Amino acid sequence: MTVSGSPASTAPQERSFASVAEQHLADVHSYLLYFTGDRAVAEELTAETFERACRHWRRYDPRRASAKTWLCQIARSTALDHFRAEDRRRRRETAYVRSEPVDTYEDAFGEGLSPRLEEALRSLSAGEREVIALRVILDIEVEGAARLLGISRTACTTRLHRALARLEAKVGDDVVA
Repeated sequence: MTVSGSPASTAPQERSFASVAEQHLADVHSYLLYFTGDRAVAEELTAETFERACRHWRRYDPRRASAKTWLCQIARSTALDHFRAEDRRRRRETAYVRSEPVDTYEDAFGEGLSPRLEEALRSLSAGEREVIALRVILDIEVEGAARLLGISRTACTTRLHRALARLEAKVGDDVVA
């Protein structure tokens, strides 16, 4: 409780939003890149994520989650909203519209990945890429990733194990990232 008697979660943050945003911008972008598999969409969703986070910064409670986990939760909600809107748009379009996005970037998931690894990542589901992004790329602890995904620790660990096994089966032993 603060001196005025209001809950601590409404007290001013110890760190500024700007410093938290600067620290985690690349993490959120990487997460969205793996989740969406599309660099342009990831950039758009990253901007929207930070706009939402800025509006809700006063509600952030560092006792409940790290800033990175909180930002990734907002990013996930933003991406899911985007996917829902895209699904509605696609349903309104004619039956001749292709359902798969066209990948115009050679390095959709980041600089320096082999084409074979890029292809293998594209073949994974969004959920599989998402758990890899959270646990492997962003190194978010299992508890935070599970909370963000809305699943148990065990389910998170199992999902990661299965995603990595599928990825390994696609690329084999001779591919280097």
